[in-house]
Amino acid sequence: MKLIVGLGNPGDKYNNNRSNIGFKILDVIANNIGIEIKTKKKKSLIGRGDFEGDEVVLLKPQTFSDLSGESVLYIASFLKIQVKDIVVIHEDVGLELGQIVVTKGGENDVNPGVNSVSVSLRSPNFIRIRIGVLNSSFDPKKREEFLREDFEPLENLSLIQIINDAEAAIRSISMGDIDEVIQKYHL
Repeated sequence: MKLIVGLGNPGDKYNNNRSNIGFKILDVIANNIGIEIKTKKKKSLIGRGDFEGDEVVLLKPQTFSDLSGESVLYIASFLKIQVKDIVVIHEDVGLELGQIVVTKGGENDVNPGVNSVSVSLRSPNFIRIRIGVLNSSFDPKKREEFLREDFEPLENLSLIQIINDAEAAIRSISMGDIDEVIQKYHL
């Protein structure tokens, strides 16, 4: 069984924020494979079903992103899912919009949600799907404000392809060797 986590912030006002790309991708995957993410469990929304022949749990933490580790730990412990079988999808301001990088480990990452998951699980050894959200207006001194901004209209057009590419990366993880997937989706 795999646990696929989309990082984001709950609430309609955050729906199209850059920091909610994890939620967006999870919603599309759920829709494509016929899973409803609506069961409420310990500050989370979850859905269970089949993905590429494996049982999966899709998780949207309902804490703010920087506290995501709390719900990831609870669901992983409750369902006895090992750290190596956890996939976390999150935004990355170090990557251009649309770039997708698959890595293992989340120790000392600049993303507070990834750090929260690492600390809560007491291990950084989960799989990460890093989704680039960077554009030319990014100011490192205003990182949080940038992540709370909605995607621009032209960027919204790109999101369809970005989400499809992210779903393909997750399918590759389910079907293949993680080291091969990391090699395929690297900078």
